[in-house]
Amino acid sequence: MFTGIVEELGEIVGKEDLTDAARFTVKGPIVTSDAGHGDSIAVNGVCLTVVDVLADGAFTADVMQETLNRSSLQRLEVGSRVNLERAASLGSRLGGHLVQGHVDGTGTVVSRAPSENWTVVRIAMPTSVARYVVEKGSITVDGVSLTVSGLGQDDNAEHWFEISLIPTTLDLTTLGRSDVGTPVNLEVDVIAKYVERLQTLAAD
Repeated sequence: MFTGIVEELGEIVGKEDLTDAARFTVKGPIVTSDAGHGDSIAVNGVCLTVVDVLADGAFTADVMQETLNRSSLQRLEVGSRVNLERAASLGSRLGGHLVQGHVDGTGTVVSRAPSENWTVVRIAMPTSVARYVVEKGSITVDGVSLTVSGLGQDDNAEHWFEISLIPTTLDLTTLGRSDVGTPVNLEVDVIAKYVERLQTLAAD
């Protein structure tokens, strides 16, 4: 379990394409400072299991084809920057919201509107995700816990939401570098999915 508060902006320093998976080597001195084999680290919002911790502040993780197909990790290359967060521990502060590291879908940055003190980013999202997104609710974008500041549909009835990013978020996460057209991982608030499931069962 994670909180969506990015600890470090890491870098992909190695990628090995396997038959039905990929092995990434990710540099992140902060998240590897106390990491060990089998620990969980969120990479752009995807919960990955540490295979090895290397001496230079990097770790390796295997990503199965299913995860590559359902997330933007398949587009990562050596040199790509990534948001990193260690799993939350019992008793730690919950600075964001409950994040599982299980991607519900991918969105696409469709516009950026900078102002003096923040930048409004609009992200297109699939219908399967839109049903769970509410204004002023929480959503995880590439592993960052954010508040939805706007919702709507374009002329083609495509769903979108907006997030307002403060300078700290722009500086310390990949969202400050996500240009129009960039794919992003989305995870909705898990509570919404549980509520829908309970309602479905109650109606049967």
